[in-house]
Amino acid sequence: MVAARKKGRMGCLLTLLILAAGSYYGVEVGQSYVRYLRMLDEMKVQARFAPNLENDVILRRLRAKVDALELPREAKRFTIRRRSRPREIVITTTWQDTLNLPFVIKIVTRTPEAKASL
Repeated sequence: MVAARKKGRMGCLLTLLILAAGSYYGVEVGQSYVRYLRMLDEMKVQARFAPNLENDVILRRLRAKVDALELPREAKRFTIRRRSRPREIVITTTWQDTLNLPFVIKIVTRTPEAKASL
């Protein structure tokens, strides 16, 4: 009877430990991914407004967003290409996020790309 209770407690503690570790890892990875999605969304917005904006204005707005999201400096190196066939704009950038996880440091390369017709 006592041994069964100890097994039950250990199972509960192990489950709580796994949930805590998963939450800790998930928060770090999740924050990185949310910053990526927000930058991608801003790039798509700027691509949609591109027919009415010059590249310098688009760059200024995107670089301000990089600062607001506290992304690495390398994320400010945007490439803006306006193509004639098909008539479209393509905005790209790339940066590396360092995820400091327990027992491991993971480097993730983010490469968002936004396209819109002109």
